Amino acid sequence: MVQTHTLLNGLRVIHRSFPSDISYCGIAVNTGTRDEFPGEHGMAHFVEHMLFKGTQKRRAHHIVNRMEDVGGELNAYTAKEETFIYAAFPGEYLSRAVELLGDIVFHSQFPLRQIEKEREVIIDEILSYDDSPSELIYDDFENMVFAGHDLGHYILGNPETLQSFSTGNIKRFTERQYRPDKMVFFSFGKTPFSKVVRLTEKYFSSASNPSNGAFPPKQRTSPGILVPARQEIRKDTSQSHVVTGWRTFNMHHPDKYVLYMINHILGGESLNSRLNVSLREKHGLVYHVESNVTLYSDTGLFTVYFACDPKYKEKCLRLVNKEIEKILQTELTPTQLMRAKRQWKGQMGIAAENHENSALAMGKAFLHFDRYTPLNDLFPKIDPITAREIREVANEIFSTPPFELSYV
Repeated sequence: MVQTHTLLNGLRVIHRSFPSDISYCGIAVNTGTRDEFPGEHGMAHFVEHMLFKGTQKRRAHHIVNRMEDVGGELNAYTAKEETFIYAAFPGEYLSRAVELLGDIVFHSQFPLRQIEKEREVIIDEILSYDDSPSELIYDDFENMVFAGHDLGHYILGNPETLQSFSTGNIKRFTERQYRPDKMVFFSFGKTPFSKVVRLTEKYFSSASNPSNGAFPPKQRTSPGILVPARQEIRKDTSQSHVVTGWRTFNMHHPDKYVLYMINHILGGESLNSRLNVSLREKHGLVYHVESNVTLYSDTGLFTVYFACDPKYKEKCLRLVNKEIEKILQTELTPTQLMRAKRQWKGQMGIAAENHENSALAMGKAFLHFDRYTPLNDLFPKIDPITAREIREVANEIFSTPPFELSYV
């Protein structure tokens, strides 16, 4: 059962009752990399790190130990459009978790000494990311697709910009973007909802939304016309890493479930996805190939990634295009469609057994849609999808030349 509540300051609360001895809760903030102004690139991620570095009443080691001492965990991540700060813990320590989250999100001090230390930590993180081409290439791909737009920046920022961060400009960013009316508190566990509401009222009600005069939240603008491009980046890697992709619609579009179905059929997680069968099983050209859907509030991307011996790069691209062409030209048979739906629903059911991911997904859904669709309510949205719809949406998405980025 999912229950919701809204505090007077606009902070929304969502709780899912679940019979587990381990509980999860966190704060989802509707701000990310695209909400940074010029000169702030990397600020959203830097703030996420600095929330753990000291408040009005706690030093960094007190924050780290607060949940660890009772067998819990405290974590966070930053994306292009949201930031999550959350905890996992034995259920009896919900009050401890809620109080700690309220303290670090609303009362962090961002001391200069900690800023200087964390700056070096994040620069190391940037350098280590450079050693992971299969991850870095997605960021480079988005930077190419959205060049000149707020979505076309590294989440981690860059060393030059990081050097300019100070207590003052970090506080201005949080005052501008960390507003209760842009946040969701999510909770997952067996604690009664009445207690969840009571704790959020106690620890979050005092947080206020600053006036928009001095530091108004940044207004998001949609990307304009995107011109497909092809780019090669020289990297010291033994394989060629390739991402090819197309712009698609946003997370609010009614055909998004059809798009997810296309992704599942073409290059989803299953070993019998069409790309895996073709590039790996039939031709033995790759160890890993996948397709992905990334949907933002006002745009989206459909991408295909693979890594291969450089001499097979063009052949792999031809095979990818061949599988896409099959979806464009030939409708699925009733048996193929039934099997694809059954498999996709089964995979979602297995994924839902990861309670931490379920809690995070619930928080993100409520943040962007002001509602959460449980798995049993999601299946009826999948069942009516037809083979004709799949073909039509595929032709809409793949009708333009793709973007393509390669590490060679």
